[in-house]
Amino acid sequence: MPFANFKVPAGTITAADKKKLVERTTDLCAEIYGERARATTVVLVDEVADGGWGVAGNVLTADLLNGDA
Repeated sequence: MPFANFKVPAGTITAADKKKLVERTTDLCAEIYGERARATTVVLVDEVADGGWGVAGNVLTADLLNGDA
C-alpha cells in the first residue's frame, strides 16, 4: 500500500489544492506500481501550525514563506 504524507503550512493551500495533491499523488503511484495500487494508495495532507517547523535552525512562519518578513 503506497503512502504519501505532505506537510504544509496551515492555511496556505485550498481544499482544491489538497484534492489535486491527493489525485496527482494517487495517479503517480498507480503509474509506478500499476493500477492495482490505486485502490490502496493513502495520501495524508497535514497542516502544520504556523511556527511549528524549521529549516537550517530557523523557525518558519507563513510570513517568512510569503516573503513578508
